[in-house]
Amino acid sequence: MIKNILIIIALALPVLSWAGNPDRQGEAGAYELLLNPWGASAGINLLNTGSISGVEAMRLNPAGLHFTGRTQLIAGHMRLFDGAGVNMNSAGLAFKYGENGTIGFSLSSMDFGDIPITTVLQPEGNGGTYSPGFVHLGVGYSHSFKDKIFVGVLFRAISETVIDVTANGLALDAGVQYRGGENDRVKLGISLRNVGPAMTFRGEGLTQEVATTAPQTAEYFLQAGLRPAKYELPTVLNLGVSYDFFLAGGRDYLRAIGNFTSNAFSRDNLGLGAEYSFKELFQARAAYTVALGNIPEGTADIYTGISAGFSVNVRTSKKEDNQNRLGIDYAYRTTQHFAGTHNIGIRYTIR
Repeated sequence: MIKNILIIIALALPVLSWAGNPDRQGEAGAYELLLNPWGASAGINLLNTGSISGVEAMRLNPAGLHFTGRTQLIAGHMRLFDGAGVNMNSAGLAFKYGENGTIGFSLSSMDFGDIPITTVLQPEGNGGTYSPGFVHLGVGYSHSFKDKIFVGVLFRAISETVIDVTANGLALDAGVQYRGGENDRVKLGISLRNVGPAMTFRGEGLTQEVATTAPQTAEYFLQAGLRPAKYELPTVLNLGVSYDFFLAGGRDYLRAIGNFTSNAFSRDNLGLGAEYSFKELFQARAAYTVALGNIPEGTADIYTGISAGFSVNVRTSKKEDNQNRLGIDYAYRTTQHFAGTHNIGIRYTIR
């Protein structure tokens, strides 16, 4: 066990050496890749790198896809920065593939509402509206080795559209989970997210008319194309560990969770959390996250602070051999300068 833990940490050190640079804050794009639409993991503020499981693992550590059951279907809704009118809707499906494999699919879409169109000459709006379209499609795979080590990889297609300009990209996520100890009570995970080529916007919206005058001729206009700058993806490294304290003969547990997040384009974060499960029928969870380093006044990271949530699970049949579950998740995360973020989701798991 110790040997495996040391190997995983050693693999993380090269990435840790260049990550966590607040001087690069704002230099990346596609920050919606860091948003979490799922209710259960949002309640723990996405700190469960080592213990996350099922479809939700596709947002943090694809190795956790292995713990899906036979099939899992999930839908999630996030009301981002309550009162801002921005939402994120997601759906995912995962199922077993072969003896040791699990395949998952996820789709996420941002909803910004209707935004008035303004121009230099019409700063109050011209009567029209537009709504940006940000869509992500993920395909992931997880494989288990001797039921102790689990590896996963995920490819995510990214599309961002604002009126008549579009940016397309591809991101890679990869992760490892290790479970050991009595009843697998020790869980360790590492994941590297959002690794991919730089993106750039293209389209007709980047052209403009330029007035010019040739000798002995009237003024006329030429179409000139702007050259937009490229932007990097917000690469993130997560290293997490958890330990389960079993209660009531092993049917209930209290899970202590710790996680370190190294951000390539912002400050590193450290978080602690806990989750309590009662007979697989009810889970309650809470976490606290802090940003590391010197933080000037008024520049605190948006999701530092408290998060909390719960899940309710019911069996879909009274038959003893039927362990299929229908679950509802809810989470609330405090945010700096806003009124918080709400997550709600529904899950159906076939075991």
